[in-house]
Amino acid sequence: MMFLCSFSGKSGSITDVLWLLRSLVLLLFSVAFAQGQVRYSVPEEMNKGSLVGNIIQDLSLDVKRLKYGRARLVTEDSREYIGLNVEKGTLMVKERIDREELCAQISPCSLHFQLILENPLELHQIDVEITDINDNAPFFSRKEISFQISESAFTGAKFSLDSAHDPDVGSNSLQRYTLEPTNHFVLKDFTDHNGLKQVEMVIHAPLDRETKEEHILTLMAFDGGNPQKSGNVKVVVTVVDANDNAPLFSSPLYQVSLLENSPKGTHVTTVTASDKDKGANAKVTYSFSQSTGKSLDLFNIDSDTGKITVRGDIDFEKSKNFQINVEASDKWGLTDSCKVVIEIIDVNDNAPAIGVISFSNLVPENAPPETVIAIFNVKDVDSGKNGHVKCLIGQDEPFKIKPTSTNFYSLVTAQYLDHEKKNQYNITITAVDEGSPFLSTNKTLAIKITDVNDNAPAFQRHSYTAYVVENNLPAVSIFKVAAIDNDSGNNARISYFLEEQSVNGVAASSYISVNAESGEIVALRSFDYEQNKEFSICVKAQDGGNPPLSSNVTVKITIQDQNDNVPQILYPVQTGGSVMAEMVPRSAGVGYLVTKVVAIDVDSGQNAWLSYKLQKAMDRSLFEVGLHNGEIRTVRQVTDKDAVKQKLTVVVEDNGDPSRSATVNVNVVLADSFPEVLSEFTDFTHNNEYNDLTFYLILALSVVSFFFILSIIAILSVKCYRWRQERAFYKTGANLPVIPYYPSLYSGETGTLQRMYNYENYRTTDSKNSDFKCARPPTKSIISLDISGTQTLTHVQKDILFSNSDDQVRSHL
Repeated sequence: MMFLCSFSGKSGSITDVLWLLRSLVLLLFSVAFAQGQVRYSVPEEMNKGSLVGNIIQDLSLDVKRLKYGRARLVTEDSREYIGLNVEKGTLMVKERIDREELCAQISPCSLHFQLILENPLELHQIDVEITDINDNAPFFSRKEISFQISESAFTGAKFSLDSAHDPDVGSNSLQRYTLEPTNHFVLKDFTDHNGLKQVEMVIHAPLDRETKEEHILTLMAFDGGNPQKSGNVKVVVTVVDANDNAPLFSSPLYQVSLLENSPKGTHVTTVTASDKDKGANAKVTYSFSQSTGKSLDLFNIDSDTGKITVRGDIDFEKSKNFQINVEASDKWGLTDSCKVVIEIIDVNDNAPAIGVISFSNLVPENAPPETVIAIFNVKDVDSGKNGHVKCLIGQDEPFKIKPTSTNFYSLVTAQYLDHEKKNQYNITITAVDEGSPFLSTNKTLAIKITDVNDNAPAFQRHSYTAYVVENNLPAVSIFKVAAIDNDSGNNARISYFLEEQSVNGVAASSYISVNAESGEIVALRSFDYEQNKEFSICVKAQDGGNPPLSSNVTVKITIQDQNDNVPQILYPVQTGGSVMAEMVPRSAGVGYLVTKVVAIDVDSGQNAWLSYKLQKAMDRSLFEVGLHNGEIRTVRQVTDKDAVKQKLTVVVEDNGDPSRSATVNVNVVLADSFPEVLSEFTDFTHNNEYNDLTFYLILALSVVSFFFILSIIAILSVKCYRWRQERAFYKTGANLPVIPYYPSLYSGETGTLQRMYNYENYRTTDSKNSDFKCARPPTKSIISLDISGTQTLTHVQKDILFSNSDDQVRSHL
């Protein structure tokens, strides 16, 4: 949107009445925008430092307001005649004032000022009228005026005399003329249509060259001042022989128009005069009267033809019209005069001028609309439409122009600004007049938008996931967060903090540290995947604004597993005080399930994938171990030649890199009945250096061999003893291996326990080999001997170790 401001120069009229009316209108227009107005009157030629007026009293202000408001005077003129004393609040004469130089003949003569105060903005109109003093005496352009007058000149003949000039005005200006002596000539004065006093010398008595050939007169001019001042010029009249006809102009007044800036040599007009005489007495010569003044430098007249042409630079702004006095004289000095009035037509030859009075180039982005950025004035010295000016700025700029008083305007914000979208504007103010062709002037103001902390730091994502391998070293870098702040400077300087929160009942700051400058997340301790697989922390990004703004982001830290745990054997249970053996009937065929090695690995993934291998065996051709399930099965048919006692060593290895392993010993007894088993226990116990158990086994076998009844009693004793041990087990929990708790979802392929019971049903034609097995994982039958001699058979853990029922014991026996 464009904003329009205009003002007009002086009109083409030169009359004082129109000028006074225009001044009054401008004065009333200025009052409408000013907050106060005061007028003073001082005489010209006052000494520097002279007091003009007290604006504190007259405008109801105080000295403090002048100081913090940075009071100053602004005038359209380049020279500063009046100065402001901010300390006293007075106006003083700053430079010598010559009313005649300042205003010439214009009256009243006034200086117009604007008193500008800021914070808040105030404009006060101050007018200082310069009154005239009688400091100039009337003077003539020439020191001597010469005439050659024919003695035949008739009474009443008129001769134009030079007019005196007095720069003063009013009563101090030129008032009257005198001419002495008055024997033959008298003085006649009159006022022309421009209000100027003109004088003529009129023949009062006939001239006689023979009596007196030359007359010396004195023309004096007087002003009306007090004291009165005067000037004079010498008038010499030479009487010549008779020439009874004087030249006569065709018109006493010529009025023409002329464009300003007309080039030199431009024809203005041609004046003509005729003389009724003949011959040499009829030849007319044209010339400018010396009373024309400064016009002599601007125009030229052809003495023979009367053609007037341009001689100098015509400027409408300096003078809007010219009056030229032209004289036509014949050979004998008879003259006639006429006036040529030249009206200057204004041409649009002056571009508007933009003057910046006050300007603040730093604007905060939160400045409200209507905030004043700059104050400037615009003027065009042309007149009419050529002096009408429009002020405009770009349509897309967030600024606008508002008039404040006559010729003064403010550049204000039109909306809220945003430093992040645009931090600098180059506002071009264009002033265009209405002339044809128009002239324009541009003024560019560079405005910087200062930042305000109105943007919080922002992360690219709402949450992050970081990974760290367990058993890490303290102070290792885990992750790095980064936030972006669209502000600048300190408002964009981001610091990172760890929000206080609890991780597994412990403060997060004991696990993690965040670098305040870089946002790097560092581990303060070593992590264990088996204890804590993941946890989340909250990181806050805070800028350096005042007040600061912040935002949070969640970082999920996932612990990655390492192969740092060896497989653990759940079955067979390894005890220090007893020997357990798996009993396999000699009738077992190929693929007979002897037992199952059960192991787990608390690691995860491939680190927990277990494989089983037979490391040692007394007879490798008889047994094999399932690679993935740990089942020990027969490879061939058991024969009578196979040793009753078989000892196997199974190694359990995980799939980690590097892999970890554990070994377990499995004792197998090849027997169809319990007595055969007892006969072999001596070897087991001997191998295990259990001397006490060996003694009791030998004794038991001897009793069974000789006394069947005693064997029955021994069996009953074993059952009774086992019943007592089970009761003691459930009461005290003794003799059980410590088995940690593991999740229930381990599969058989990874070497872990299965939740489902396995049932195997064998049927053959030979009832001896027929067997129904209800197997609880992981095995079928267990014989456990305590070498301490306190027990014969031991219990196993419920739901993990296989427990023989009474019927199974009897069937094996």
